[in-house]
Amino acid sequence: MMKMEFAFLISAMILTVIQVVIAAIGATLQVGVPAMFGNRDNIPELHGWAGRAARAHRNMVENLVLFAVLVMVAHAAGVSNAGTVVGAQLFVWARVAYAVLYIAGVPIARTSAWMVSMAGLLLIFLQLI
Repeated sequence: MMKMEFAFLISAMILTVIQVVIAAIGATLQVGVPAMFGNRDNIPELHGWAGRAARAHRNMVENLVLFAVLVMVAHAAGVSNAGTVVGAQLFVWARVAYAVLYIAGVPIARTSAWMVSMAGLLLIFLQLI
């Protein structure tokens, strides 16, 4: 049986895939299909929601690494408790909120969602020490 933390890790991975699709759609709408099918050497900086979608995706990839490492280390150490599960839940749901808020252009709430996701990582980490 899969531990809840792994279910949230899979959910975070699915969110990352959804974000890359949204970012790709935004980029395609701004620069066109030929540019996206090319080598992308001269693609201009994306702006508006497409730029925010690309930045939100990059941020998710950076944070997914941290989350995955913590979940894997907890699993290897045999640590799975309410703290690791709540930490994983906080991370994933806050990342969903972060993506929506970032793409929508809501700055303060976006940063607050990021901080909640970091609290989720910290909660998992605290279970390991």
